[in-house]
Amino acid sequence: MTKNDITRAAFKVWGRDFYRTTSLSMVAQELGVSKTALYRHFKDKDALLSEMFSAFFDEFVDFTREAYEKAMAEENWGESCFIITRTIGEYYILNPESFIFSLICVYSRKERDKISEFQTRGIDFGLFANRKNENPSRAIEFHLIMVSLIFWISQFHQKNQIKGEVITPDGAKKIVKNIEGQIKDGLGLDAGTVSALDFQRLEGQIPSSHNEETENDALLSAVAGAVAEAGPWNVSMEMVARRSGLSKSGLYAHFKNKQDMLGKLFISEFTRLINSAKSQIETSLVPEEQLYLAIISIADKLRSRPEFLMVLEWLKTSQLDLEKMALERLESIIASINLEAIKQHDQGLLLTIAQWLLLLIVSILIWRPTLTNNTQENPNESFRMLFRFIALGLGGLNK
Repeated sequence: MTKNDITRAAFKVWGRDFYRTTSLSMVAQELGVSKTALYRHFKDKDALLSEMFSAFFDEFVDFTREAYEKAMAEENWGESCFIITRTIGEYYILNPESFIFSLICVYSRKERDKISEFQTRGIDFGLFANRKNENPSRAIEFHLIMVSLIFWISQFHQKNQIKGEVITPDGAKKIVKNIEGQIKDGLGLDAGTVSALDFQRLEGQIPSSHNEETENDALLSAVAGAVAEAGPWNVSMEMVARRSGLSKSGLYAHFKNKQDMLGKLFISEFTRLINSAKSQIETSLVPEEQLYLAIISIADKLRSRPEFLMVLEWLKTSQLDLEKMALERLESIIASINLEAIKQHDQGLLLTIAQWLLLLIVSILIWRPTLTNNTQENPNESFRMLFRFIALGLGGLNK
């Protein structure tokens, strides 16, 4: 048994449970050895995790280096993006354990400093997006592309976990080609109607959000703050009690247990989001306007609820399951928009489209400070770009 054997087993074992619990005992059981045997190679769990980080970055960079260099030399912006997208997509399709590891341990908010590991190995995605200073919006465009790639790969792996199909390199290329089509075309709406939208007028009709001061809202804000800080699996009733000013026993007057507490948080906050989006959708009869109003109203609501915004990033990176009722309400946003392009989709895809939309909104709000240094920029410009991207795909960003 080598260090590499142990590292591979750790990726596999911990990935099955999305890193909710990690222990050397689990890895030892997978390998059929005693826990003591692992200590000959790693002094503790942190040492093994450190080795996993090194292995992930080494393998990822080795797989993508040639594509990265080719993309850096490509003059056409769109094609250069897809050179990188195809290769990263193929790597993550072929390596599901590495994909899960990257979601939890590399791209999460608390581990964001780990991204510098790409740079030390010669891959600098920030430099790629901003090369030649051609367009300050390139970073946001590339971000939308990469977040979409990650989302659709996640959708694939969730379905394939049930099917259990073995993916070949040729199969991975076909899957990535389909994802590339989604990114290129978006929902395929009418470009003329999209470009004619009066964004400023639509944004002006969104009422200013404000935080209610009810006892229940204050308590749920305490829950959201604790989850944002510790994550959904590590948060405890004690942490929430400290934030809320209640005793632990006092919390049980409101929640049966931790799961009930998290469920009520999501249902409450999703109700705010959905009600806000639906009320705005109903103010217009133009489907394209309805879609933008849904986007900007959700964004505005999340701006006013920063604690819940942080919780939603855990949803993105840690695959926290939403309550069924919350998912149904999320789906209802898209279903209520009278877009022919959406009607033509299988009804089963409505929820997927809604999740894609929400993920992009959350990612812009979380990452936007790192995407632009222009403090005079229209604070909604990123969401105008997001709308065009959803509606028309990558080509829509240049309309």
